[in-house]
Amino acid sequence: MARSDCFTYPAAMHTAAAMLASDFATLPDLIAAHARERGEHIALADAVQVMTYAALDRAMNRVAAALQRDGVPPGSALAIVAQASVDYAVVFLGALRAGCVATPLAPSATPASIAAMIPDCGAPIVFLDADQAAILAQQPLPAKRIVFGAAFADWLAAADARPAPVAIAPDDAFNIIYSSGTTGTPKGIVQSHAMRWAHIARNAAAGFDEAVTMIATPLYSNTTLVSFLPTLGWGGTAVLMGKFDARTYLALAERHRATHTMLVPVQYQRIMALDDFGRFDLTCFRFKTSTSAPFAPALKADVVARWPGLLVEYYGMTEGGASCGLNASAHPDKLHTVGQPLPGHEIRLIDDDGHEVAPGEAGEVVGRSPTMMTGYHGRDDATRAAEWHDADGNRYIRHGDVGRFDADGFLILMDRKKDLIISGGFNIYPSDLESVLIRHPAVADGTVIGAPSDAWGETPVGFYVARPGFEGEDAGVILSWVNEQVGRTQRLSALHRIGELPRSAIGKVLKRDLRDRLGEFA
Repeated sequence: MARSDCFTYPAAMHTAAAMLASDFATLPDLIAAHARERGEHIALADAVQVMTYAALDRAMNRVAAALQRDGVPPGSALAIVAQASVDYAVVFLGALRAGCVATPLAPSATPASIAAMIPDCGAPIVFLDADQAAILAQQPLPAKRIVFGAAFADWLAAADARPAPVAIAPDDAFNIIYSSGTTGTPKGIVQSHAMRWAHIARNAAAGFDEAVTMIATPLYSNTTLVSFLPTLGWGGTAVLMGKFDARTYLALAERHRATHTMLVPVQYQRIMALDDFGRFDLTCFRFKTSTSAPFAPALKADVVARWPGLLVEYYGMTEGGASCGLNASAHPDKLHTVGQPLPGHEIRLIDDDGHEVAPGEAGEVVGRSPTMMTGYHGRDDATRAAEWHDADGNRYIRHGDVGRFDADGFLILMDRKKDLIISGGFNIYPSDLESVLIRHPAVADGTVIGAPSDAWGETPVGFYVARPGFEGEDAGVILSWVNEQVGRTQRLSALHRIGELPRSAIGKVLKRDLRDRLGEFA
């Protein structure tokens, strides 16, 4: 990858406080400053090890020195396919210190997909945990494989190694995050050091300097990085979970006296549904956030009522665009929205012809902010398709959602544009039907998709997961109840019970999977 002119700090700017007060700093340099100033403070913890800032700084040096020893130049992608762990974080951060581009890949992707993403990003090395090493053993990968454990320990440079300094410019690539592929072939989203710096800097008021942050979503997800990176940038502690389990999460949060967390809505749902939720001491929590998937207003209200600390919902996308924030604790009358654009973020709504819609009307969400992707790696065509430009030539990113602003400037999301159902010429938003479906006492989880129809073009079809104790409830009865609550043109044509809704690792319902399975329910 091409690199920009190098950035250097003024001579006086070598303390963490000075860096955090500046216009730009890099995460590796911030971690080095924390190591000098508060070296014994815990930076990382997982199920088997704890690492201080001093130890993290040394470990990052060993990774960066090993990469330089192996001839890996700055700007190279380094792939990681593993469950979250301290070693994973060390490689991610050590790669940045060497000027390389951290490229975390989803272990949940198919082996063939992973095998395609590695040459796409051009990584000369891929780091794997033992499970992924076994899964990918038969896949031809054009990269050196290093497995966490003994092989990783042998690969690292000497304990006292110090890499050659690498100056990093704001526009240099920080990471490549691959899209989930729920809308087609995964695309590598390139994000710069300037973008990640903006994520760290804008959290000045969130208290991350004293944070103990529960990291319960995968490190290959932007959802995770927007809380993981500020925690380390401000000198807090990140507690890493591998596989999420609601009760284990609460036990860890209680043990570590957690103060911050980012969870996706389905995780909140599973936690709040525990019969013994109230027995866990969560009084240290100050700041809870959520993003990545629709967050039901009733669930937000339950979290606000029973879980100490602020609840803030963020709406945005990995590609950047613009973000909204909703302080659910302060705006109980706005829980049906995703809040207002954050400072420095701008959202506009456009129609199918690319023209802005009138105030109060629904339109496709496009946004711009300081935290926008550089583009899709090697996909100039896809990058152009994701962009919209206003009359002054300003660049916006298409979010793929349909929404409208209320009179107070709070954004109400209608649905994903690709999930809009057009039935008999009428627009039907699945989210409207889903909000009704999940209110039925027999329904624990539910979603609605568009199915092909000879008569109407498309027709809405629902899927639901039964609440424990209601497995015997007749789906036809629930279907009739839902259709009594909605308009005539919105009625579900069918409703199917399913054991579990297919979801991505960060909680998004994989509607394409359900569309592919429609034949099973005919």
